[in-house]
Amino acid sequence: MPGWPCWEALREERAFLFRRLADQGRWLLFVGERSWGSKPRFSHADDHGVYRALDWSYGHCAYDLKNELETLVTRHPDPFGYPTSRWSVPRWVVEGTPDRVVLHAHAADLEEGLGFCRQLFGPAPSTGLDQQLDWALDTPRDRYLQQVESLMDHIQLGDIYEVNHCVSRHAHAPGFDPFAAFGKLLERTDAAFAAFHRMGDRFGLCASPERFLHFVGRRVIAQPMKGTRPRSRDAAEDARLAQELAHDAKERGENIMAVDVMRNDLARVSSPGSVAVEELCAVRPHARVHQMTSTISAELRSDATPWDAVRAAFPMASMTGAPKIRAMELIDALEDRARGLFSGTLGHFSPDGTGDLNVVIRTVLHDAATGHTSLTTGSAITAACDPAAEWEECELKARSVIDALGP
Repeated sequence: MPGWPCWEALREERAFLFRRLADQGRWLLFVGERSWGSKPRFSHADDHGVYRALDWSYGHCAYDLKNELETLVTRHPDPFGYPTSRWSVPRWVVEGTPDRVVLHAHAADLEEGLGFCRQLFGPAPSTGLDQQLDWALDTPRDRYLQQVESLMDHIQLGDIYEVNHCVSRHAHAPGFDPFAAFGKLLERTDAAFAAFHRMGDRFGLCASPERFLHFVGRRVIAQPMKGTRPRSRDAAEDARLAQELAHDAKERGENIMAVDVMRNDLARVSSPGSVAVEELCAVRPHARVHQMTSTISAELRSDATPWDAVRAAFPMASMTGAPKIRAMELIDALEDRARGLFSGTLGHFSPDGTGDLNVVIRTVLHDAATGHTSLTTGSAITAACDPAAEWEECELKARSVIDALGP
């Protein structure tokens, strides 16, 4: 395969989604919109109880879809104005693997799609970022520490056991080039579940290392991620950091709580006894950090579609807390910005009965019309946490993106 696509070929397209699936050795690029709606459409179940997308479908769920799934509200407006859920049938899909590139298109779009592919794998222009972003924190460190102390009070009272608390920063960047920036972000982070999304003037540059849900027929896999350590250039120190993470009781506790919430969510739409933990607290290296990840699998009931599973598990356990609804209430009460697309998902469903959705983290959101740009990061708050250390974890995650966009 001739490397990554030439992102410049997408510049005139007003709607697209690139998604990487590193564990499958492939990526998918969805271009344009033949039609769109608030949810993907599926066929009736076949003899094996498998629901298939009626056509390729790509899209997003923003964090505030929670308000439609539960009796919840959001204090802050989303400055980017993302719909809570939008799913589109693309004009064509380009699928890349190490061995080949395949174009999926309707007959009426085939010639135009082939022309697009010739641009997509043409010579990439030599471009750089025209502007370095000047980030300003929306939540200063002192305020963050007070918020965490308040959450820990709730934990001590037994109100919650764990909650994902986030801080954001913003920049005014009217000259920001999302196409050049995403190329650099993907190259430097090598993010397993990266995404590049455009909806009109709104861009999402996502270096996500985390999967939300993966579908193959009736089988669904979830991979919640909790627990972080920085990488080191020194091999011995890097190995020590990974081992430290693997044996950290606090980090393991956070991960296991997220696993329990996800197991409960999937059980609502799965065949009795089919929910299983396949991998618990595995430590995986990424370009900038080590992350602790667990894997849960289940078999959907014959009357449950993949969309039912998304609704049952959204927002994902790793970005909310336990108990989940109370954690989301406290998130809204204490965080200083709406999450918007952050903590949501970008993904697809295909006519062969497969689908994949990521977790929107390590993500720069940019509005080309206003220049407004944001980056949000968070960590899990538990009874055992050190608020100052949680602040540093948020900063570590932010730096992994900011440094990747740098010179």
